[in-house]
Amino acid sequence: MELGQLRALRELGDRGSIAAVAAALHVTPSSVSQQLSALQRRAATALTFKDGRRTALTDAGRALALAAVDVEVALERAEEAVAQFRNEPQGVVKVAAFHSAALALFGPLLARMSARDHPSVALSDFDVAQEHFPALTQDHDLVIAHRLTGSPPWPGAVRVEPLMLEPLDLVIRKDHRLAAKESVIPEDLRGETWVAVHQGFPLQHALEQIAGIGGADVRIAHQINEFFVAAAVVAASDCVALMPRYTTDMRHHPNLVLKPISSLGPGRHIDCLIRPETLERANVKTVLTQLRAVTTHLTSQAPSSKDRPDVR
Repeated sequence: MELGQLRALRELGDRGSIAAVAAALHVTPSSVSQQLSALQRRAATALTFKDGRRTALTDAGRALALAAVDVEVALERAEEAVAQFRNEPQGVVKVAAFHSAALALFGPLLARMSARDHPSVALSDFDVAQEHFPALTQDHDLVIAHRLTGSPPWPGAVRVEPLMLEPLDLVIRKDHRLAAKESVIPEDLRGETWVAVHQGFPLQHALEQIAGIGGADVRIAHQINEFFVAAAVVAASDCVALMPRYTTDMRHHPNLVLKPISSLGPGRHIDCLIRPETLERANVKTVLTQLRAVTTHLTSQAPSSKDRPDVR
């Protein structure tokens, strides 16, 4: 039984004529008749009868009309619950992020969400390929994802809220042959041995771009997605690697330096992916606002690579 059919039956019992029902519901009398006929077929018992020129309700019709009141009450309560949920400033908001973003953003976000009137956050980290980030919105309210510049945009099924554009720098040891240069160009990297991410992850495409411009094949010795581990391997070897400028904490590796790669300027978009309906909730909007504040502070506090001899 459809709500419109039940509503027409109830209104008929209250108003006494199909014309009055049509006027109340802002539809045509024929539309009301069609709704009642469909309900009649579904009920498999007589719901109305002709009382002179009027259409009246049978005992079964009056019983069903009374039940329709309960349906209307339940629907109103459901709509009110949804409205309260959307406007509720507190509650729990589920946030997912890839590893380096989680490391850089989760701590400051928790600090900002500690106020009593703020919602709680439930945090998760995921190491997935770029094309798998949108699917995480099925189970999480906010998904912090990264996408290499020049790569295909996110699918239209998710709402995209940009957080920052993060440059990718070259990380090398201080005693490396390129350490004295203010910046490097792809041609400088011919013959280097790389620590790269696994195939299918965004930084892999950046490395292929560098190799294409530099005119040489990439020699990859290690495939490591976790930047802390990659930095440790670079520090212990003659390898080089790409590192995000803002979300990688290099304080544990004071013997490493970051160098910008000129003539290419590889980078990645860090975006928040959200289902459109999720963004209607007040608590989700609050957490998104605080995420924006965290990323703005992060980028404003980090000097550009060419202005620092190393990252500490």
